[in-house]
Amino acid sequence: MTEKRLTPTEEDYLEVILNLEKDKKIVRVKDIAEKMMVRLPTVTSMLNTLVQEGLVIHEKYEYVELTKKGKNIAREVWHRHITIRNFLTNILHIDDKIADEDACKMEHAITPVTLERFVKFMEFIKVCPRAGSDWVQNFDEYRLHGRLTGECIECMEDLGERLNAKIKDMEKRKK
Repeated sequence: MTEKRLTPTEEDYLEVILNLEKDKKIVRVKDIAEKMMVRLPTVTSMLNTLVQEGLVIHEKYEYVELTKKGKNIAREVWHRHITIRNFLTNILHIDDKIADEDACKMEHAITPVTLERFVKFMEFIKVCPRAGSDWVQNFDEYRLHGRLTGECIECMEDLGERLNAKIKDMEKRKK
């Protein structure tokens, strides 16, 4: 039997509950309503759905708690959110608020393959001698002005120097 796919709204509730648990330790319906910017009956209705799916524990007028299964799903949603947000802010230099909003929308649709590719791309930029922070800064310059500052020959000469230094370092380690 295959598990029912959660809706983006259900995932958002789990993520909010997880983050409230981190911040407040005890999660109340009114805390969720404030964070989600919805009314109390809306939260209660969703909690009933999540209880039926075995993702939260909640009795009327009591606190809300994620089950182990609910916590695992919430952590996965949060991981997707943070990964996408980091890509948008650190690589594409999107404003934090916009990146957070976009990450919230994208986290529900992104496949694990694409998410892993985001992670690997961000790692690659940090370690590749042809990439690095200069490369990201050059992208930002291009994004803002449609061109690079300086000449490409200067960038290539700098790259050559960095590559030669890296080659020497690698040769030393081989010995």
